Amino acid sequence: MGSDWPLGSVELKVLDLEREAAFYEWFGLTRIAGGTESVTLGAAGSPLLRLKALAGGRERPRHTAGLYHFAILLPREEELGGFLRRSLEERLPLTGTADHFVSQALYFDDPEGNGIEVYADRPRSEWQYPNGRLNIGIDHLDFERLMRIAGKTEKKFSSGTVLGHMHLNVADLDSSQAFYESMGMELMAEAGRVMRFLSWDGYHHHLGINLLEGSGAALVEAGVRGLQGFEVGSLEAARTDPNGIEVTPAA
Repeated sequence: MGSDWPLGSVELKVLDLEREAAFYEWFGLTRIAGGTESVTLGAAGSPLLRLKALAGGRERPRHTAGLYHFAILLPREEELGGFLRRSLEERLPLTGTADHFVSQALYFDDPEGNGIEVYADRPRSEWQYPNGRLNIGIDHLDFERLMRIAGKTEKKFSSGTVLGHMHLNVADLDSSQAFYESMGMELMAEAGRVMRFLSWDGYHHHLGINLLEGSGAALVEAGVRGLQGFEVGSLEAARTDPNGIEVTPAA
């Protein structure tokens, strides 16, 4: 991805910093910096994930806003195939797979239950727009094809790997959509009455928002583990979304 990619890194509040950092190093990120209070990890020297120790923190209750998953975008589907192979060989905590028509995706959970997606895009020329909206669906992932085209199995994510999108549990779709539209995003697709996808520059989505924790879900709390916030390159000043999630300028 080029330097103009709009998302920077995601920050998580964690209960066990060293366990989480070790997991993400095993998962494929590289430790860039850190100490006893925080750790920064990324790919080829570019930060993608920041972990912040939450002393005395609590588990995230149900029916709260926050992280559904953050998504690691790989440069090529051959690399996704190689990561799938490694996931099976090393028994990474794979929880699901999907073909979304615009992309192919693998899903995981970290030791504290934070959701992770690892995906590769399909060419934009293959994206479909029935009824004027982008078709982001769910179909079975073709495991066999991905394994056939898989590149070399690597222990670390390659240069060009970025934070592809954020997917959030929110309290209200309309207020969340309005907040992110005020930052220049536009609605690309909807999934029934519970999920919407927004982006900049016609991408399939840099942001997903959903009501899967229930309409009116409680706001993010400082002392609860999970999502602190994420970076957007075009921002000039930090903002807080309607769910208590921090959106900050990229470092």
